[in-house]
Amino acid sequence: METREYSHIDIKVPAYHNDLLKQVLQIINEDVEIKTLWRVSNINAIDRLGMTDHGIVYFQIVANIALRLARILEKNKVTMSVSNNYGLSNDHAELIILLASLFHDLGMTISRAGHEEFSLILANSILHRILDFLPVDERTIVISETLHAIIAHRSGGDLYTIEGGIVRVADALDMSQGRSRIPYEAGKMDIHSVSAAAINKVEILEGEVRPIQINIYMNNIAGIFQVDELLRRKLLGSGIENYVNVSAYHVEGEEKRLVKEFQTA
Repeated sequence: METREYSHIDIKVPAYHNDLLKQVLQIINEDVEIKTLWRVSNINAIDRLGMTDHGIVYFQIVANIALRLARILEKNKVTMSVSNNYGLSNDHAELIILLASLFHDLGMTISRAGHEEFSLILANSILHRILDFLPVDERTIVISETLHAIIAHRSGGDLYTIEGGIVRVADALDMSQGRSRIPYEAGKMDIHSVSAAAINKVEILEGEVRPIQINIYMNNIAGIFQVDELLRRKLLGSGIENYVNVSAYHVEGEEKRLVKEFQTA
């Protein structure tokens, strides 16, 4: 059961020399409304729907994965969309990626069905409030690009930006066994919980063949569902698929029995 309050838990990501990230992180970590929304989201997901974590830990993981992907692409001279179209900096691109990662599932506070659209409604007002230090033109662009990344993070969503593609793929890469621990231990056995329990580790490295190398280590072949169905669907059409190489490994000697015995009624 999700009972924790988040008032004393802060989002931590490597801001490095990005002053925009530092400023916004401070604002977010002091914001009671945002942290309460994350708590409500997690109560709906875990307690009421028996789903995986959709709270502050999950959003922090996605944000860190997304920034890792972005910085590898930046290092390999891939131009972010906000720079290409508006002449803004990589710092702005990273800000968009952070915000979309943290707010993409806020709509879970209202409903699982259509949560992407509900996320737009909630995020829009929050973004205007926490970004009021930016000049109007920059703020308008950052908010628009963030909302686009939020609505487009679902599989099959129409993506127009590299930043949005990064967030979509980062969301899919939070797939290791800890992600499914609560529903799996509670006895919920579907392909999502069983396949996530089969993933030992995900590595995101600088690649040799392509800029990003993703290595996925499985203890059971059920993990193929996470790779082939979930990750592949989100990677295709993301706009960054040509920069990513994915390798999946079944760790020998670690075959794990995942489907518990049960009796039909």
